[in-house]
Amino acid sequence: MSQETTDKDRLYTIFKLQKGLSNMMKLDRYPKDTEGRVSALCTAIMHEAVELQRTTNWKWWKTPVEFNESEAREELIDIWHFVVQASIELNLTPDDILDEYKKKNEINRERQRNGY
Repeated sequence: MSQETTDKDRLYTIFKLQKGLSNMMKLDRYPKDTEGRVSALCTAIMHEAVELQRTTNWKWWKTPVEFNESEAREELIDIWHFVVQASIELNLTPDDILDEYKKKNEINRERQRNGY
């Protein structure tokens, strides 16, 4: 089995777990339309990203504290939950994500080669 197949299987597992979690949630306040749901998920992703940033010593004017990698990982996984849910809302499969990632990765590589 190739590494790509193994990675894809892991992503399918993540999607399955996220769908199971979504099915357990009380979603009466969750927007009914796709655009509204994606917008709400973007807001959640941004807030979780701020929570992740707060685990770092980004405030150069403040006395630094020891970096809590465990807390940072937890915040990053919160972001993953919302990113995966947004992917589901946009009808992206793990195969779609891998394909789109490869396309964008090649674009970004080309940009780097050309002094972007």
